[in-house]
Amino acid sequence: MTQPIRTERRGAVLEVTLDRPKANAIDAATSRIMGEVFAGFRDDPELRVAILTAAGERFFCPGWDLKAAAAGEAPDSDYGVGGFGGLQELPGLNKPVICAINGLAFGGGFEIALSCDILIAAEHATFALPEINSGTVADAASIKLPRRIPYHVAMELLLTGRRIDAQEAQRWGLVNEIVPADRLMERARTLAQQLAEGPPLVFAAIKEVIRETSHLPVQQAFDMVTKRRLPTVDKLYGSEDQKEGARAFAEKRKPVWRGR
Repeated sequence: MTQPIRTERRGAVLEVTLDRPKANAIDAATSRIMGEVFAGFRDDPELRVAILTAAGERFFCPGWDLKAAAAGEAPDSDYGVGGFGGLQELPGLNKPVICAINGLAFGGGFEIALSCDILIAAEHATFALPEINSGTVADAASIKLPRRIPYHVAMELLLTGRRIDAQEAQRWGLVNEIVPADRLMERARTLAQQLAEGPPLVFAAIKEVIRETSHLPVQQAFDMVTKRRLPTVDKLYGSEDQKEGARAFAEKRKPVWRGR
């Protein structure tokens, strides 16, 4: 049986490709594999950046496999260590993940994209939350979307299932860049390489600070950071990399980051 997830290591970059014909829909088994892949990425010190994309030209991911649902798979199935799609609930993922959206991103596919850090879309990419038409709730989007875009826009998308194109998604700040489809992976790889050459401990601290303080009052959030109550921040402040950054600046050279 063909594996629904393909991976390729390119130096410090891991490319993860969802490849589940015909539409790249995700069932529980696929989700568990994705969780294992991204947990492995998280835990591998040699890997610094991941790119998530999908096979084909029409579909990125339409979300939950409704054929599996019709066959009895429940919405609260065991989706594995990272929750649906392997990313949404994966603890401690402190490395950058780029999403290269090569087509239709509906439902859970849209939600998986929202779980990534930087979104690059092909010109023909489209987005929607059509869960209302199948009698279920876009749970992750209901949590995340009103925090990312204006409340009334988020509610419209959730309540109507309306499709938006890549240009509208970018207008609302949901997409960083739009590129021609034949340049999508080239652009994602260029950006991934740029990040892979960056300071991994700083990236880890940025992700943890955002994740652990976004719900806190500002002063409490400052205290978490300045008093080194977050493990990634504490590790950064006492690291060789922080000393290297200061030395490189003083010596007017490019720093060599070692992640320690």
